[in-house]
Amino acid sequence: MKFQLILLSLTLVGSCAKLRYTDKIELLKESIDYDNVTNVETYLNSISSEELKHHVYEFSKNEFQGRKAGEPGHYKAAKYLEDYYKEEQIPSPLGASYFQYVPESYFTGGIKTSPNVIAYIEGSEFPQEVIIISAHSDHEGFIDKEIFNGADDNGSGTAAVLEMAEAFKLATLEGKGPKRSIVFLHLTGEEIGLDGSRYYTEHPVFSMKNTVANLNIDMIGRIDEAHIDNPNYIYIIGADRLSTELHYISEEANKKFTNLSLDYKLNSDNDPNRYYYRSDHYNFAQKGVPVIFYFNGEHEDYHQPTDTPEKIDYELLKKRTWLIFSTAWYLANSDQRIMVDQDY
Repeated sequence: MKFQLILLSLTLVGSCAKLRYTDKIELLKESIDYDNVTNVETYLNSISSEELKHHVYEFSKNEFQGRKAGEPGHYKAAKYLEDYYKEEQIPSPLGASYFQYVPESYFTGGIKTSPNVIAYIEGSEFPQEVIIISAHSDHEGFIDKEIFNGADDNGSGTAAVLEMAEAFKLATLEGKGPKRSIVFLHLTGEEIGLDGSRYYTEHPVFSMKNTVANLNIDMIGRIDEAHIDNPNYIYIIGADRLSTELHYISEEANKKFTNLSLDYKLNSDNDPNRYYYRSDHYNFAQKGVPVIFYFNGEHEDYHQPTDTPEKIDYELLKKRTWLIFSTAWYLANSDQRIMVDQDY
């Protein structure tokens, strides 16, 4: 990170514009450097498969009735998140409450008022700049006696956010907290049209101008059919859409700490599923915020009552969470915020 500003300002704009694009990219890649790998590894290793498993089981239990937005089961799930942050002494930027209520009038289809849940760790040097780590907390609810527990969708992403929050809190307690603020954002209404994230980006707690990046997690605990023979993967969607630098930070984090196979197939404009437009990161991207969407792909239990916690690969969930954590660490601690060099 030492000379990042100098390198980027010289390579991507201005006086070195005559450099070939390939040379600019090489200089950019060389500028991405983790100052203290040992620190990252220390706190990364505090994220365990056992604790991730605990959260997935808790968050997908029958008591939460499938977590349909605005319903009592989702409120119980939101209370679980609030209680966790209070126990970990990770505050809310909203004061006493962790809930940003999305009003009933904002939804369609008879959905009742439903909360986003927000916690944060204030940065030590650039507290006004924020990295948002997000995952949606709602799911499909229940039909008759069949509960759609949503262990992968999105208990897996929720568990990852909680574990990363704990890891960043531990780093802060030991005097190695992030330079930029880290926001842990659990969004409602994703399943019914990305409503919670749309509401947040229209009524931001931290300004969109000061939002450096959004790392969004939606289903990272399973393996899709395309990777049955190579489960050591994660789909990366959107990383290069607004910031070339973010893409290479993600690649460097993977190279140094996780060695997953980063699959970009679903990032293509030609992807018929259009996943880039289908989870909460998209509302941040529309505001010009660089994003990464982490995704394991669809599987046979997607949006079925059979999406249950015993089917999660918890070691793989841990490794994927490590990738997101190490990427967030870099974004939060680099000398300069990442550059937006692509048009939305």
